[in-house]
Amino acid sequence: MPVKVITAGLATTIQDLGRPGYYHLGIPVSGAMDRLALRAANLLVGNPEDAAGLEAVFMGPELEFTEDAIVAVTGADLPPKVDGEPQAGWTSFPVKSGQVLSFDFLRAGARALIAISGGIATTPSLGSRSTYAIGALGGVDGRAIQAGDELPLGDSAGAVAGRSVPELLRRGPGSAPELRVLPGLYRHRITDAAAEQFFADSWKVASEADRMGYRFQGGQALEFVDREPPFGAGSDPSNITDACYPYGSIQVPSGTEPIVLHRDAVSGGGYFMLGTVISADMDLIGQLQPNTQTRFVKTDMNGALAARRDRAANLDAIRSALA
Repeated sequence: MPVKVITAGLATTIQDLGRPGYYHLGIPVSGAMDRLALRAANLLVGNPEDAAGLEAVFMGPELEFTEDAIVAVTGADLPPKVDGEPQAGWTSFPVKSGQVLSFDFLRAGARALIAISGGIATTPSLGSRSTYAIGALGGVDGRAIQAGDELPLGDSAGAVAGRSVPELLRRGPGSAPELRVLPGLYRHRITDAAAEQFFADSWKVASEADRMGYRFQGGQALEFVDREPPFGAGSDPSNITDACYPYGSIQVPSGTEPIVLHRDAVSGGGYFMLGTVISADMDLIGQLQPNTQTRFVKTDMNGALAARRDRAANLDAIRSALA
């Protein structure tokens, strides 16, 4: 029996862990902006970690259940309610047939991940149910959910209410988060002084912060090394001959406002890339609200690999706690 959408919230989409393998064709991986939160929510309700759930941005939906289910909400602090009764985050709780799941006002973070026992069972596109709205893939007819939709659920087994992720294992945004960066790619396009200043500056999340990328403001403009534009590149000093964009890469059009490319970003283009935010910190970006202050911190490959191991260990600890 499906879940009925009464109201859709601000920008609620169906997301799983994405559709890898098509980036070379210009189709991004997509998937949850906070992958750790989605995995944790699925583990709480007894789903496979890659099951599809809902990603709600700033404001949650209202959902009417037509069968009993177990639900968990992780990621942003967007307090869930069942028929108006508050429920704990990062904890599995029951929703009975006929009851309505809704949400209070956002308290921290940006994106809540909502897992329902059985997982959302819409038709996959290229092996994933993740919504990539620009390409009309996944989701509900290739779009975000809207009022009147009915979301089918898969078969559930082993779902138990009252399970909780320990507080120390719940990763959330800090008051002044740092984003670790591997410099490289087209770093040679700016002067050494500009590169040092980029990492010294404090940056603020701009209003343009979505699934395609996060723009940052407030730092000093970059100084570029003089050159003759190569054939095929534009005249702006930040232009390059078209190249591939790694996931998490930082482009700085005209050298003024860095943009970190996220899960629905294009796979290539003509702007230089200063470096790449390490994979362990990409979930954190998805939880940053506009106007949040942050810094970019230089790291190296050893630091990036160590951070990835730490993140994997945190996920293993969540698995063990919920086993």
